[in-house]
Amino acid sequence: MSLLHRARFTVSAARLDQLPPPTTAEVCFVGRSNSGKSSAINVLANQKRLAFSSKTPGRTRLINLFGIPDPVEPEAWLGFLVDLPGYGYAAIDQKAREAWADVLGDYLHQRTSLAGVVMVVDIRRGVTELDRRLAHWIGLRGLPTLALLTKADKLPYGQRIKAVQQTRHDLAEIGTLTALPFSATQRIGLDEAALHIENWISPQVVP
Repeated sequence: MSLLHRARFTVSAARLDQLPPPTTAEVCFVGRSNSGKSSAINVLANQKRLAFSSKTPGRTRLINLFGIPDPVEPEAWLGFLVDLPGYGYAAIDQKAREAWADVLGDYLHQRTSLAGVVMVVDIRRGVTELDRRLAHWIGLRGLPTLALLTKADKLPYGQRIKAVQQTRHDLAEIGTLTALPFSATQRIGLDEAALHIENWISPQVVP
C-alpha cells in the first residue's frame, strides 16, 4: 500500500501564520481552477473525497493540509500533502485573485519544509501564462517539480508524448522538472506519480 493512502485531513488555513510549524516534509499541489487538482489528490490518496472541488471553480480559498501518519510513531506526522488554492478563474474579482497570488507566492517562497511541488496542468490546455509565472516562483527557489498533465485519457498516446515534450520546454525555468501524463479516471501515470511524491516525503520508508 502506498504511504499516500494513509493521508487524512489535518487543517485548513487562510494565511501562512495559521499553518502548523514547518517540521516535516511537505509536497504542495498547485494548478489552475478546473485543472483536475482535487481529483489527482484523491486518486493518489486512494480516497474519494479527501480533497474537495467546489462546484464554482476558484471558490476554494484555503490551504488544506493532509497529514500522513508516521508508521513508527503514530502520534507524529511523516509528511503532508498540501492543497493550495486554484488560480486563474476569470469570474473572481481582481482583488481576490491578487490575494490568492500572495498566498501562493508566500507559501512557495517561505515555507521551509516544502520538499517538492506538484504542478497540475490540463494536458489539453497546456502550460498557460499563469503557469509560467508560477514556474518562475518555483525556479527562484530551486524546488523539484512534478508536472502532472491531467486528463491524459482524452488524448491518444502520440499526442501525450508531444505534450510532455512541450511542457518540459515551457517550464524549462524550473531546474529539476519531471513531466508525466496523468489521468485520475483511467489511472494513467498513477504509480509513477505516487512513487515520485513518496520519495520526496520519505525516501527511506517502505510502506
